[in-house]
Amino acid sequence: MKKIVFPEGEDERIIEAAKILKKEKIAEPVLIGKNKIERIEVINPETSEDKEQFAQELSKITGYPSQISRNIILNPLYFGAMALKLGKVDGMVGGCVFTSAEFIAVSKQIIGLKEGISVPSSFFLMEIPDYKGGENGKLIFSDASVNIDPTPEELADIAITTGNTAKDFFGWEPRVALLSFSTHGSASHLLVDKVVKATKIARKKAPEMAIEGELQADAALREDVAKRKMRKIGKVVGNANILIFPDLNAGNIAYKLVNILAGARALGPILQGFRKPLSDLSRGAKVEEIVEIIKILTK
Repeated sequence: MKKIVFPEGEDERIIEAAKILKKEKIAEPVLIGKNKIERIEVINPETSEDKEQFAQELSKITGYPSQISRNIILNPLYFGAMALKLGKVDGMVGGCVFTSAEFIAVSKQIIGLKEGISVPSSFFLMEIPDYKGGENGKLIFSDASVNIDPTPEELADIAITTGNTAKDFFGWEPRVALLSFSTHGSASHLLVDKVVKATKIARKKAPEMAIEGELQADAALREDVAKRKMRKIGKVVGNANILIFPDLNAGNIAYKLVNILAGARALGPILQGFRKPLSDLSRGAKVEEIVEIIKILTK
């Protein structure tokens, strides 16, 4: 089983999720905290035999003096990230207490991005009741939690990274739609131009991937609408399984509306583009959602 470290090991939801993960043999949880829990590995950074090694490694990365690194590494988030970097664990999950900004900043500093990735991003796996489209009723939404206003180049990278995630994590054939309020020139605006440019860049960088844009949401998801709006229909149009939002406003609003109004289960945000598996939980995450996210992360 893969070992997953939880920097927020004293949060009740994390403790309950850890017990389920252990019992059902989904993953081997490692909690950062001070309280002992039966049959669960709990590490206290203050007494850990790894703290000196971790502090030295932090100094190498940051250039901080040794004493400063020794103090910083006692922070559970830094300690967990360093455990992941040095291969003590296989993945890290946090965000119940730490903010997304804190979690992502430490992850970038300690773990780093994969080669060729310009920005980290995230995705939600949306499981939508009674929806027959997408991938057996599932859609991937990206980016809904990290990049506020990505450039065309960054948006293209997000599209390609998410397509690769869908293929690697779930075995999907990615059908990537870059969304806008315009479908193939139906509106003119600088915001539309950004999505058009991003689509061209993404297609050039990943010609083997089915990528289409700019598309309105209905054209991306409903073939009957797409046929009325467009002359040519390929693999993506009307049949997208990955929706790429132009900015964080659109992505964050969309996933929460679908979650609340359609009763969809939103699993994520799961981070992508990092050298190691990471997930930044919503601070409102429920125990069962945490367990499901770990199932995805350990595939």
